[in-house]
Amino acid sequence: MAEEAKSAPKKERKVKASDETPAATPVPAAAVKKGGPAKGMYHYIGEAWKDIESDDMKQLMWQRMIDWRKEGTFVRVEKPLRLDKARQLGYKAKQGFVVVRVKVRKGGLRKHRIRKGRKPKRKGILKITMKKNIQRIGEERCSKKYPNLEVLASYWVGEDGRHKWFEVILVDPNHPVIKSDPKINWICSSKHTHRAIRGLTPAGKKGRGLVRSRGSGAEKVRPSLRAHNRKGT
Repeated sequence: MAEEAKSAPKKERKVKASDETPAATPVPAAAVKKGGPAKGMYHYIGEAWKDIESDDMKQLMWQRMIDWRKEGTFVRVEKPLRLDKARQLGYKAKQGFVVVRVKVRKGGLRKHRIRKGRKPKRKGILKITMKKNIQRIGEERCSKKYPNLEVLASYWVGEDGRHKWFEVILVDPNHPVIKSDPKINWICSSKHTHRAIRGLTPAGKKGRGLVRSRGSGAEKVRPSLRAHNRKGT
């Protein structure tokens, strides 16, 4: 009987120990690092804008379109809507930076059908589009609206059937904070005056064919199409 009494507690201890071991086992470090490094806030903001058709983003964009249609063409905002994109383009939350939401019309320049006698191909109704893209037009209009600021860059934030909205990042070249920042004070030079109208922004360079045109076939793109008698297209 004494031997049975001694053996009983040992069996109970073994059972309890076996029940607690799975929960007490530590997670190996290799399993934690298997998925890669931890993602930051900007990563998840960008992923949300990539999946614009998700239910959450659809609801947000639906309400934004309702509000933005009631506003004017130029609306100054306190913070960028796409913070990750704005930071990529050079935005900083400091004095001298201004963000403006611009509304631009959408669609081509289709004209009314001519009722007079003419060949159909001479009527000039379809395939009449501007050489400048809508984003570049919005930057130029914003530059004229705020003549004391320079356009740094812009990005798309929404559209409906009639309009497109872009957020334009503007910089004050005469602000002392901008002049003392070595990463942005290059815009204070006179070489960057009216840079949106001259096509020096990222959207302007893309429209001029300076971003994806390299190598053979792009010899007459630089310095400009006008310099080569418009023979770069």
